Amino acid sequence: MTSAPPIPIETRPLFAELDRLLLELLRSLAPDDWQRPTLARLWTVKDVAAHLLDGNLRTLSMLRDGYFGEAPDDFSYAGLVAYLNRLNADWVRAARRLSPAVLTDLLAQSGAEYTAYLRTLDPWAPAAFSVAWAGEAESLNWFHIARDYTEKWHHQQQIRTAVGQTDALMTPALFRPFIETLLRGLPHAYRAVTAPAGTRVRVGIEGGGTWDLLKTAEAWQLAPPTAAASSAEITLPPDVAWRLFTKGMSPAEAEPLVQLAGDAQLAKAALNLVAVMG
Repeated sequence: MTSAPPIPIETRPLFAELDRLLLELLRSLAPDDWQRPTLARLWTVKDVAAHLLDGNLRTLSMLRDGYFGEAPDDFSYAGLVAYLNRLNADWVRAARRLSPAVLTDLLAQSGAEYTAYLRTLDPWAPAAFSVAWAGEAESLNWFHIARDYTEKWHHQQQIRTAVGQTDALMTPALFRPFIETLLRGLPHAYRAVTAPAGTRVRVGIEGGGTWDLLKTAEAWQLAPPTAAASSAEITLPPDVAWRLFTKGMSPAEAEPLVQLAGDAQLAKAALNLVAVMG
């Protein structure tokens, strides 16, 4: 009997811990904390919590129960972004009628059901939705699940940033899978960058690891770590990396905070990675 291949980024066991930390945080907030502004543009702490609830309920409805409700008219990347932005805005606006206590209780119930559903998925089966920000037209479930992990991680961290309690999600056990998933989008971020075959770009996250991006004759691709010299290197503090790649900070804001070596223009292309839809 042959064993299943190892999952490249195994995030399923982490969802329950993310939810535990989220509920512990929300239950500790003072009334004024719920109205604090966040990195999510015009959304408050309460709005971001409502968005997390929407993610649970939408996944359970569509993927577990097969009920889609409404579908986009335009399945292009731009069309999907517009569709998701509208859904998100509609939900958050309606959820402003809900109290923090109701939101927290609904997150507790739906989060447990959401995590149970993920355990039913074959990680090597085709996912219902591709990870479009990584340039994939089709994705496997393990990557779809890891993408969902990054969504839950970064929205909770937006709440934590607003209330000054960010350390809980920055542990290696929770942060490393998050950043590793985001950096799967590097080849897509470099798709328009021209360079000779064999060019190597090294991307490092302080305390989080190092990734090599290699230009082949056909395209850019992530490469196994090596002692080979790189043409360009960029190193980002972890707090800059998560904000930048989830649109909480612009490339211009991030650039003075990173370290560059070698071909600076080649290295700075990594600042254009966007690992969220919208």
